[in-house]
Amino acid sequence: MDALLSGQSEHKPEEDLFGEIHADAPALPLKRRDAQPVARVTDEAAAPPVTEVRALVLSDFVPPKADFTEKLVRFAYRFGVGGATLTAPFRKPARPRLLATVESPLAGDRTAGMALRAGHFLIHGVKAPIGEVDYASSSRMAPPFERVIHGFAWLRDLAAAGQREQCVDTAERITRLWLDANPKPGKCAAWQVEHAAHRLIAWLVHAPLVLSGQNEKLRPRLLAAIDDTARWLDHEVRRAPDPLSEVLGWGAITAAGLLMPQGKPRRLYGEAGLIAALGDFVGEDGGALSRSPMAQMDAIAMLTDLEACYKATGRDLPASLGLMRELLVPPLLAMRHGDGGLGSWQGNGATRADRLAALLDASGVRTRPLKDVRHWGYHRLAGGKTVVQIDAAPPPRARHARWGCASTLAFEMSDGPHRLIVNCGGAALAGGQVPARIEQGLRATAAHSALVLDNANSTAVLLGGKLGKGVEQVEVERGEIARASGEVQRIEASHDGYLARYGLIHRRILMLRGDGTELLGEDILLPPAKKGQRGKVGFAIRFHLGRGVEARLAEDRRGASLVLPDGGLWQFRLGGNDAGAGVEIEDSMWVDGDGRPHAIEQLVIQGMASRGGGQFSWLLKKMG
Repeated sequence: MDALLSGQSEHKPEEDLFGEIHADAPALPLKRRDAQPVARVTDEAAAPPVTEVRALVLSDFVPPKADFTEKLVRFAYRFGVGGATLTAPFRKPARPRLLATVESPLAGDRTAGMALRAGHFLIHGVKAPIGEVDYASSSRMAPPFERVIHGFAWLRDLAAAGQREQCVDTAERITRLWLDANPKPGKCAAWQVEHAAHRLIAWLVHAPLVLSGQNEKLRPRLLAAIDDTARWLDHEVRRAPDPLSEVLGWGAITAAGLLMPQGKPRRLYGEAGLIAALGDFVGEDGGALSRSPMAQMDAIAMLTDLEACYKATGRDLPASLGLMRELLVPPLLAMRHGDGGLGSWQGNGATRADRLAALLDASGVRTRPLKDVRHWGYHRLAGGKTVVQIDAAPPPRARHARWGCASTLAFEMSDGPHRLIVNCGGAALAGGQVPARIEQGLRATAAHSALVLDNANSTAVLLGGKLGKGVEQVEVERGEIARASGEVQRIEASHDGYLARYGLIHRRILMLRGDGTELLGEDILLPPAKKGQRGKVGFAIRFHLGRGVEARLAEDRRGASLVLPDGGLWQFRLGGNDAGAGVEIEDSMWVDGDGRPHAIEQLVIQGMASRGGGQFSWLLKKMG
């Protein structure tokens, strides 16, 4: 490897170095998109269990036990028999009210809350005066604003900004403005299942902020709105556009059943629906089938709020829901970089470590990171202070995709608290400081540290967060290699996203030394048959650099020095390749977890590759 870093790209030892990656590796067979990615570990002792107790499987998750009467009640409620009729058939329906005060362990963003007290929303860095916001459902807002305003996510932030007495006036003012603009359910943004569910849970959990003030007219209006929203969700939740929306909807229905009078039928109905929806939302490894860290966090937060609702009414969270939350946490733990924050995958910004830690602490789940990734697909290599993440699974199906990205075989890399290689990320946060018009660009293959052919996405990126044709089959194999210098972790994966258009399969191999000082990579283009098509196709291999990383090209343009913010030095070096391409530096952008864009740089290897196949080897080595 020292010869490689010396710049002698044609020296014989370099050829041996890069050749050893695949010399003994068999060709990877491809698998169906709906099959589970294979993860083979050569040393079984190197694969610890998912949790410290036992691995959880979906067969553990069934609705809470109910006797015949409760099953009958659940069935009747589903088909339109009202809760009052089922619980007290000879009495007048009870007036809307709340039966308990909820204390949620989830904390909001104090900065955003203080901004509300000062008279404006602060959403991903963008200020919007409270009095100038158009709260009507028919008025389209950017998606981040819809989630905060129509979903009443701002209530949690306001609750974190001071004592209740200091926040009530602001909460009542915004609530009144929203109710004036949305007097009844409709078919616009505020009445999407996801927003309605978030709003209902926020009203129930943070009721003291909006029901304990001096405005006597607001209280009955809001209680009526709570009742109307719960009834609307009862009927509309099954029409949710994606599994996460359905999960949130069923969670809100269950919370309303717990906290509102004559709510037992609704609670029984909600619990059964929630368990079924969660089963459709996650794979057997606990990862959301949308493969979105944001969706994973939303589900954990909802279950944590729901547990607080159970506690407020003197009940225990059903065991199946508690087990599901335990299943949801390990995949998130596996996606942490050296700084404790999350990687930028499937539209996610680089979620801050403190925000993730606060969520996990509130959940009360203490477990270990996921090792056996199947549908989740984000494999992790770790050595010393170095962490490498690679997306080695097909993109989410259309039903599950929310901010779907064409990121197959992209990778990220961190050295301790510093991110060295990143993806642009942040598509789900577009509409704040990130312009909404570039949302599709942030989901493109070129916005990830991946190989791109002919400037085309490996999977088609469509409007509305959806994905089209492209990657259908992915195969992955990983293991460890024993060497005199120590163990080397190795992962090899391939995808067929470019097969139909260009007749080539992309295979990526990554090898990380046990001490984390060297990452050896190789990108290979393979025709499906021994003889490929004639001609050439343009290619680019992109390495988006972390914020604060300074890149300096080598004189021979076959490498670069990468200087970290703390002065640490990594060398990037390109091996021999079929196209004879060099390294270039281009501008790029990275979106942090607060939705703020930052100018960064990227290393790019580009040229023309033979449609008969090609291979491109590279090395990242820590110096000193």
